[in-house]
Amino acid sequence: MSLIADYGFVLLMLACIFGLFMAWGVGANDVANAMGTSVGSRALTIKQAIIVAMIFEFCGAYLAGGEVTETVKSGIVDASVIPPELMVLGMMSALLAAGTWLLVASTRGWPVSTTHSIVGAVIGFAAVGISVDAVHWNSVGPIVASWVVSPVLSGAVAFGLFISVQKLIIDTDNPFQNAKRFVPLYMFLTGFMVSIMTLSKGLKHIGLDLSTQQSLLLSVGIGVLVMLIGVALLSRIKVDVEADKAFHFSSVEKVFAVLMIFTACSMAFAHGSNDVANAVGPLAAIVGVIQGGGEIGARSAVPGWVLLLGATGIVIGLATYGYKVIATIGREITELTPSRGFAAELATASTVVGASAIGLPVSTTHTLVGAVLGVGIARGIGALNLGVIGSIFMSWIITLPVGAGLSILYFLILRAIFT
Repeated sequence: MSLIADYGFVLLMLACIFGLFMAWGVGANDVANAMGTSVGSRALTIKQAIIVAMIFEFCGAYLAGGEVTETVKSGIVDASVIPPELMVLGMMSALLAAGTWLLVASTRGWPVSTTHSIVGAVIGFAAVGISVDAVHWNSVGPIVASWVVSPVLSGAVAFGLFISVQKLIIDTDNPFQNAKRFVPLYMFLTGFMVSIMTLSKGLKHIGLDLSTQQSLLLSVGIGVLVMLIGVALLSRIKVDVEADKAFHFSSVEKVFAVLMIFTACSMAFAHGSNDVANAVGPLAAIVGVIQGGGEIGARSAVPGWVLLLGATGIVIGLATYGYKVIATIGREITELTPSRGFAAELATASTVVGASAIGLPVSTTHTLVGAVLGVGIARGIGALNLGVIGSIFMSWIITLPVGAGLSILYFLILRAIFT
């Protein structure tokens, strides 16, 4: 207890720096996954993707990031069996460990899971540094299961969406007219889906507690607004006869490129709402202990400034290093066009925002790769680059033990310095 009394301010400052470092890693590595499909399908340039992501990642993290943050903060370890000073040092080492691994992965252009990194790091310090009993193993099960379920689910949704695009638009006599007819409905779906999840679950921590009926009506309104904006943008697109000679569906893909702007926004929002927790969950736990004078309190609301710090870190990481992974991920798994990229992005956003609503930390990387695989499978297994998929899977497997190992190392170092 004297550790927190003596070094409380120093520990808080260090924790904020480590939290910002981890958030930077999320922005540099994971946001690239979120925007890779938009860049890969050439719906957005890298510069446009970064601007879109900066705005919507920030909004998602700040407005809807509280629920998953609570799970990472107090759902993985049993606070009652961990002395407060060790809880603080452990969560700091988890942030530093995950941030270090993300720095290594980002410089090499590997799309790794920030969720794996932080969950592995938190389990590592608690199980080895404290006791095996300090981990809520019954809570870890659903989180680990979600890493398998989320890519399968988003892959199935993406497969279904792309098949619907083929049936309603691509395999018809007049694909351009049908694209203009049906794409606004996909836009409505995008606006509605992100809104309903955010309004019904995400805004409680900023004082907006809406009823189910209010959330539903507001979400329909936002969906309609998105659709009307989309219709206005689509009215400017005309058939490009010359481009269609070179590629039969060139004009149709231009219609989908407009749709991808909306799905890119929803994807960035979804990613911010789920993955900000990886950076600020441990930080929120540290802040709670230090502000409580060493007492580990019951569930408490995540402070707004903590979410703000995480959101800021994500944006800085994206702006400084995001281009490394963003330029490759959308092009390496399978060849993406706007119609394929749209199916992958909407499926990923739906899965991630749904997981955020129930407080489950899923891996955006896994979910997106699952969705892109789903689109690839809809085109036939030959459309997939199996070598790239294999290397991505390998980076996923080593992330958890690396996160845990680094966390244990940093925990021992911090404990030696402060105790």
